[in-house]
Amino acid sequence: MWKKSELREAPAPLEGPVVATITGGTVIWFVLFLAQLPFYGWFDDRGTTWWVWTCLAGGGLGLLGVWYVRRRDAAIKRDAAFKRDAAAKRDGGRAAPGA
Repeated sequence: MWKKSELREAPAPLEGPVVATITGGTVIWFVLFLAQLPFYGWFDDRGTTWWVWTCLAGGGLGLLGVWYVRRRDAAIKRDAAFKRDAAAKRDGGRAAPGA
């Protein structure tokens, strides 16, 4: 068992190219779906057609993910611009540009 003194605070979450990551994953799901389509009969003979449909579902959910992260990034940028403009008004226009 861990003692309370051994627990540490969680690190800050990593931010990266989220839209590119989700888009790349979505493309991979669709490529896998298209690559399996010619072998649908083989999958059907073995009762594993769910592999094909799982790839299609992954691609569809990926499209939803791309839509979501693009809206999230836009909202984050809008919020940052709003805070920057509010700080500039509060300081009488003396705020550093791009801060």
